[in-house]
Amino acid sequence: MMTSIDIFYGNFELEDILSDLISSAPVQRLKNVHQGGVIFLVSPHVSHSRYEHAIGVMLLVRKLGGSLEEQIAALLHDVSHTAFSHVIDYVQQKKEEDYQEQIFEQVIANSTIPAILTRHGFSTSLLEDPKYTLLEMPLPALCADRIDYTMRDLYHFGVINIVEVHDFLNELAVQNGKIGVKSEKAASWIANKYLQLNKEYFRKPEHIYVNTKFSELIALGLEKGIIILSDLWKDDPAVLSMIKSNPDLNSELQKIKSLDGFESFSVYESAKTFKERILKPMVIDNT
Repeated sequence: MMTSIDIFYGNFELEDILSDLISSAPVQRLKNVHQGGVIFLVSPHVSHSRYEHAIGVMLLVRKLGGSLEEQIAALLHDVSHTAFSHVIDYVQQKKEEDYQEQIFEQVIANSTIPAILTRHGFSTSLLEDPKYTLLEMPLPALCADRIDYTMRDLYHFGVINIVEVHDFLNELAVQNGKIGVKSEKAASWIANKYLQLNKEYFRKPEHIYVNTKFSELIALGLEKGIIILSDLWKDDPAVLSMIKSNPDLNSELQKIKSLDGFESFSVYESAKTFKERILKPMVIDNT
């Protein structure tokens, strides 16, 4: 039995199916896929991975009383992210940032995951259950996915500390299968922090610049045939290596890293690519 250790949620003894899925190639691959696209090029301290997030979402669903099936769905919800996470959405100009959702079934079907699920008496159909309201809810509601990436991005970006993370997590409660908070104070805190995350992190001009310019670099690589679309199903180091091996692409990469051209870059125009987001959490009355 595997023990999962997370600085946000603590230590958990995991069932064999979760251990086997965590050890599988599709989940392990996420260790080398950056959560924030290529933000790490200009903010090296922000280098957390999709793997940390996937484990975190699974543990939060578990902590809130979610079923084993929902924990499995939580663990696997991001396995179809391509290299550099949402960069592919900017390449393809997908404003809904949903490319990974469009290819999810294909990625699962072509992986070892169905065999692992079958071995433990489960089916891939559990990944399609629309009743997983702890895992996913549309904005402006809270859900485990949204809570974890918000906490993790804010924490690694240095906006909040671990005490604030734990204080907020202790405010979470579940009512009718949906996540809310126990006080108006907590609702206001997370709503404000979510706005701050969008303003200072997602829409930080330098971050918009590197993600936008890197998406143009990927598009150029695809156009020239140096990169093919299936290469993006590898991980970040593998694709970076391909870029660095080509003199023209590597030259562009170095310009991006040094913010060459940033001063003349239209942040306002590029910001339109990034989703506007607000949170309005449900406050649960415990009286």
